[in-house]
Amino acid sequence: MTAVAGDTVARPEQTDGAALRGKVAIVTGGASGLGRATALTLAKAGARVVVADLDARGGREVADMVGGHFRACDVSDPDANRALVDFTQEECGGVDIALLNAGVATGFGLGEDFDLARYRRAMGANLDGVVFGTHAVLPALRARGGGAIVATASLAGLAAVPLDPLYAANKHAVVGLARSLGPALAPENVRFNAVCPGFAESRIIDPLRDMLSGQGLPIIPAQVVADTVLRIVTGDGTGECWFIQPGRDPEPFRFRTVPGPGRLADA
Repeated sequence: MTAVAGDTVARPEQTDGAALRGKVAIVTGGASGLGRATALTLAKAGARVVVADLDARGGREVADMVGGHFRACDVSDPDANRALVDFTQEECGGVDIALLNAGVATGFGLGEDFDLARYRRAMGANLDGVVFGTHAVLPALRARGGGAIVATASLAGLAAVPLDPLYAANKHAVVGLARSLGPALAPENVRFNAVCPGFAESRIIDPLRDMLSGQGLPIIPAQVVADTVLRIVTGDGTGECWFIQPGRDPEPFRFRTVPGPGRLADA
């Protein structure tokens, strides 16, 4: 591992440019932030990339940068996810990697500010987008003899977030899905993991920038998250939730104190 001057967290060594040669990757939420950085990183490692987003202008720009394809996709719609996978198979011959990254902020709670429409939008992007994306891409991965899915969760999926409990609920659900689907899909050679960054460079943190700056909290560069996703898809782990925090090397969270079913009677 190496630290790069100017970064707020340690960054992994660059992976060999041929590491993903011949692989095809889908990146949802790929028009900006973490998705954009990861699309560029996967392409640099040799993958053909399909960028999916509702932001057509930004998505096409990234697709042009990586020499890939763009597809407009509302990840909260099951049919749109299936159409995205069909498009990728038609244009690229198959799918090997899916980064299910699209997400939105919530910004409200369960009191008088609760907004049902915004709640549905957040659940649709942050959780349904992972569920529907996984459901859509699994047949394509199986057709290739296996592959890798990475879902973007958050440190909010590993810790309590009193200021935004609904966002924490979304991300805890993604963490639970990763931990459960990892071993469930392993016999099919499909690996499912999650990446759990803290405050990282993306549109979601735009409303928080002044607060973070005022508290002296560093913002994690999007490239650090992208490098971590590359480590995950080129590794062999499954069911892991990789945390990314300032000042620490990214690694899987261990969940050491959680009792299993056989220990519940003794808890």
